Amino acid sequence: MSSSQWISASLLVLLLSLHPAVNAFYLPGTFMHTYSPGEVISAKVNSLTSIETELPFSYYSLPYCKPPEGVKKSAENLGEILMGDQIDNSPYRFRVNVNESVYLCTTDPLTKEQAELFKKRARDLYQVNMILDNLPVMRFTEQNGVTIQWTGFPVGYNPTGSNEDYVINHLKFRVLVHQYQAQGDVVVTSEDGVAMVESDRKSGYQIVGFEVVPCSVKRDPEAMSKLKMYEKVDSVNCPLELEKSQVIREKERITFTYEVEYVKSNIKWPSRWDAYLKMDGAKVHWFSIMNSMMVVFFLAGIVFVIFLRTVRRDLTRYEEMDKEAQAQMNEELSGWKLVVGDVFREPCCSKLLCVMVADGIQITGMAVVTIVFAALGFLSPASRGMLLTGMIILYLFLGIISGYVGVRLWRTIKGTSEGWKSVAWLTACFFPGIVFIILTVLNSILWGKKSTGALPISLFFTLLALWFCISVPLTLIGGLLGTRAASIEYPVRTNQIPREIPERKFPSWLLVLGAGTLPFGTLFIELFFILSSIWLGRFYYVFGFLFIVLFLLVIVCGEVSLVLTYMHLCVEDWRWWWKAFFASGSVAFYVFLYSINYLVFDLRSLSGPVSATLYLGYSLIMALAIMLSTGAIGFLLSFYFVHYLFSSVKID
Repeated sequence: MSSSQWISASLLVLLLSLHPAVNAFYLPGTFMHTYSPGEVISAKVNSLTSIETELPFSYYSLPYCKPPEGVKKSAENLGEILMGDQIDNSPYRFRVNVNESVYLCTTDPLTKEQAELFKKRARDLYQVNMILDNLPVMRFTEQNGVTIQWTGFPVGYNPTGSNEDYVINHLKFRVLVHQYQAQGDVVVTSEDGVAMVESDRKSGYQIVGFEVVPCSVKRDPEAMSKLKMYEKVDSVNCPLELEKSQVIREKERITFTYEVEYVKSNIKWPSRWDAYLKMDGAKVHWFSIMNSMMVVFFLAGIVFVIFLRTVRRDLTRYEEMDKEAQAQMNEELSGWKLVVGDVFREPCCSKLLCVMVADGIQITGMAVVTIVFAALGFLSPASRGMLLTGMIILYLFLGIISGYVGVRLWRTIKGTSEGWKSVAWLTACFFPGIVFIILTVLNSILWGKKSTGALPISLFFTLLALWFCISVPLTLIGGLLGTRAASIEYPVRTNQIPREIPERKFPSWLLVLGAGTLPFGTLFIELFFILSSIWLGRFYYVFGFLFIVLFLLVIVCGEVSLVLTYMHLCVEDWRWWWKAFFASGSVAFYVFLYSINYLVFDLRSLSGPVSATLYLGYSLIMALAIMLSTGAIGFLLSFYFVHYLFSSVKID
């Protein structure tokens, strides 16, 4: 339990001691359930997923047994829908602490289309994702003497050297339960890390683990079809011979059965997700952090030299001279002091710069707040889709900050508030508009494939309503506040005629592009774990490491941009605005290249142009967000540095 959870629990214990009669609040599906022996629990099924295609499909798109009461969809939040989840009820029934082996159903003879679809799903490595008491089903496999943990179980399999495909039609469930004894008023912790007081909790069993061994078993369809659903059948072991396994073939009838075994466990209910969230490679994360800190200290040393040995030395020498010596020195100026009359000259595409910086600050704020809340345990994976939902809500409400930053920067560059409304509108529409266009294209592909990952039309209108009813008005309000804030005055005047920039042997943009390698070195190891979480169906819950990496990334971006800005000023290049932005923002270029590398070498199982297009589309959105975020950080720190540098100079 984290320190924040202990604090919450301590406060509730104190409250309980002061007021013995406390009425607790309860959130359905969030806090622990205690079941009586024999109590019936129904499992749920999520979308079928595959690491080969990344196209989720409904569980009932295949001819599986349906529940007697009919298929009913569970209520889903915004994040679940965006991730392609479709949670339905299932016919799998569990009676608490009752070991049994039961019959479900026997299908009608498979049509040619059904048989081909079953085979395709099996060969594409589709997994069935089942949920019991909010726990995903887990299975274990042995590979080279190493036990590997998976969530879900395969639709079927194609044995090596065989032309036939076999369906998983018998499931051996192992449910871990913890026997709970009621002790009056108690402080309990939810899966979301929230402590609460509960009274009158009954004794019984709590589900703390859900495991499965999938089997393919050939049964006599004529004899089995005479049974009714949930009638008992004999327990069987998973056959090793293919002759005893159920083949997928046209006109074949498939019988589905399952058995349940309950095992008492010492695992406490608040710790039941530990088995899912256990991530190996802590040493790798620490290595990543130490590597990042070396980069931070290296760049900090360069910044230290710039400030204390170069800039301060020049300024101190200049201030100690008399007026005549200053006038003589003004005629012999070199380096950054020569561009004093051009350093704050308006850059090209200044409106676009303001918009990109503002959107970058909005994305950075969303990322920081989300990671902090996740690190404190408020965004548990037990609450499916809440991480994505929280990010969207934060982004919408942080529009007021982006509007303020964009318009105030516009006022600083232009010296007037004229045109601030267009800046605020572009700020509200630039990044969301690009994302909306990419998602529309990807969604049309998913619609064509009839995937559950396709967003329904109603959700499109919901997202548009959130965009134009929350984000846009808040951005305009932020822009209005930006027009009323005190303007940032330039410390030096800008000459009417631009100074000629000396020619260089190599384009300055090569240096800017190369600078992105340093921030990339800070985050690429965490990026691997994040991509594995997204595309290989693994849980990612080391947000403490991620927060440290984010903190170091912000420092590295600021230092890289500051050093590059100073280097450009020293060679009399006063066009630093965009270069300061892309000095740190160019890390997105390497992130996108790494995404392509991950696709080629780590997602080799990903098959087909559709899957690759989806992957590259989502990677492009991620790279764009990183570019805006890191670019905004680097630009604002460089702007502060240049403002401070030239405010210390007394050159007319």
